Amino acid sequence: MKLYEYEGRRLFELYNIPQARSGVASTPSEARAVAEKLSPPYVVKAQVLVGGRGKAGGIKFAETLEQVELVAKKILGMKIKGITVKKVLIVERVDIARELYLGYILNRSLRTIDLLASSIGGIDIEAVAREKPRALIKISIDPILGLQNFMVRRVFKHLNLDSSLFDDFKAIASSLYSLFVEYDCELAEINPLALTADNKLVAVDSKVIIDDNSLFRHPDMLQLKSERLAELSEIERKAKLLGLSYVKLNGNIGIIGNGAGLTMATMDLVSFYGGAPANFLDIGGGARRERVENALSLILEDPQVKVVLINILGGITKCDEVALGIVSALEKHDNKPVVVRMMGTREDEGKAILESRGIKVLESMDEAARVAVNLSKG
Repeated sequence: MKLYEYEGRRLFELYNIPQARSGVASTPSEARAVAEKLSPPYVVKAQVLVGGRGKAGGIKFAETLEQVELVAKKILGMKIKGITVKKVLIVERVDIARELYLGYILNRSLRTIDLLASSIGGIDIEAVAREKPRALIKISIDPILGLQNFMVRRVFKHLNLDSSLFDDFKAIASSLYSLFVEYDCELAEINPLALTADNKLVAVDSKVIIDDNSLFRHPDMLQLKSERLAELSEIERKAKLLGLSYVKLNGNIGIIGNGAGLTMATMDLVSFYGGAPANFLDIGGGARRERVENALSLILEDPQVKVVLINILGGITKCDEVALGIVSALEKHDNKPVVVRMMGTREDEGKAILESRGIKVLESMDEAARVAVNLSKG
């Protein structure tokens, strides 16, 4: 479960990780009320579970209470990568001299916890690894032995911080590691970890992902999950309970794909030909008949959807299983046009099942997208 920044900050507070004072708000007037308890200047940050909010205009600065209210009004309700901003975080602005990165990530292949740190922070750590790999250091931690002092010293030296900051850095690195382990995290990172103009280390942003399978051990996270579900629309809540990767959008063409990349490429093609996706729905790899049936049923129940475009590239996903799921869903719901493109494992069997029910399978993504767009305008 991904945590919003303000939720991650609450965990940081529990573990005494230093950070600027902040508060969360759902309306412009609430944002002003939060800011009244803080000291200017301020940063107003959109709370969404996707990256790139800064480039999308979801992070803005304010000097006065009036500006906080005005900025919050601009951010609340805006869409960032298709996600509507419902809350903003108001934070006391930190006077940053340097931006660093510190994080822990679960390494499933090595069965270790990887400590990552970079002398360049504030941007995606993947970009740092790709463009300036020398700035990044990675240390694999045996989860039985835990974080060792020599590891902290090695990272501290790599970050080239003043020796007077070692105790503070060690406390932050140790606290973040404890949080990571005790909350069964997949990821816990501070980005940026700021070195302030007055020579202090402060966490400016938080990113925490907790293993869903461990939530039963954390009542506070289970409560958070229940609150999240209550905030969702009916269709989003149903998708979440079915375990589907689903995002509601504003168009009228339902999109189903297997794999996030293929699904997003399908959405791009629909947009290219003048259509508008109603959703993102990734059934993932190896989806069986029941999962496909659930996914298509969910889309067919959306009154906003006029036509459904299903794009499947069979690998571990078998086309005949997908076809059986499509047929099952269509037998239970009012007919809406369904456009299918599939290729790969058991492709011939899948096409035969669909074509025996009068569903033609198109040969290319382009053709399928064009047909779906034309049907949506009919």
